[in-house]
Amino acid sequence: MVQSFEFIFWEALKALALVVAALLAVKAARPLAKADRRWALLYAGILALTALGAQAVGKDVAAEVYAESVPKNLDRNNDALAYSNALRAVELRPGNLYYWQMLARSKFTTRQFESMLADEHSLQALRPRGLGEEDVLRFAYARYFLGQYDQVISIAGQIMRQNPGYPKSYVLAGMAETALHHYPDAERDFLQSLKILPNQQDAVEGLAQVYFLQGDAKRAVAVLDATAHYDFPPDQRRRFEELKALYEQ
Repeated sequence: MVQSFEFIFWEALKALALVVAALLAVKAARPLAKADRRWALLYAGILALTALGAQAVGKDVAAEVYAESVPKNLDRNNDALAYSNALRAVELRPGNLYYWQMLARSKFTTRQFESMLADEHSLQALRPRGLGEEDVLRFAYARYFLGQYDQVISIAGQIMRQNPGYPKSYVLAGMAETALHHYPDAERDFLQSLKILPNQQDAVEGLAQVYFLQGDAKRAVAVLDATAHYDFPPDQRRRFEELKALYEQ
């Protein structure tokens, strides 16, 4: 948010400087414009350039305000407003990568997965060196929810090779492998994720589910019991208890 304030401050300063410069130029050209029509054209041109410059600065500020409101909208579960604000920011300034990232986040939250994937090339064009892990992972999750499990496993594998210590990529691979009934592979990836980060909730639940789906309810419950050795928030603890009750039936 500090960056947003800095951006608005500097844009406002630019606008003020533009106005001051335009006023000085207009003041100098006005007497000449009265005496000669050729100078009148210059006078009109200065006014037009000033208006265009102010409009451009206004769009920059508006786009930044729209984009910076998206995380707050998402935190407050106002997903529709987050999407509307992100879309407006991109429409105003389509060459800004951050605005596209906010749009992708809002589309993911509102489950517009196909539309989100259609935007992927726009983000890649703005960052030719490659998207960050969070962006790549978000697009991979969109493919997961669309049932494109083989592609998900491939993308997760690429992330693993680039950053073997990134636990979320193993969780995603395990989820896709579970959906394909590739249980040994899913078990391996969930275990690797927990080896890196023992209190990874999705990995705990994924590993327990893999054992349960293979008919080993006791082992599934044992995975959930093992979480007692690690710190988890109260809501996650309640979730584990609910799963234990399910598996013990």
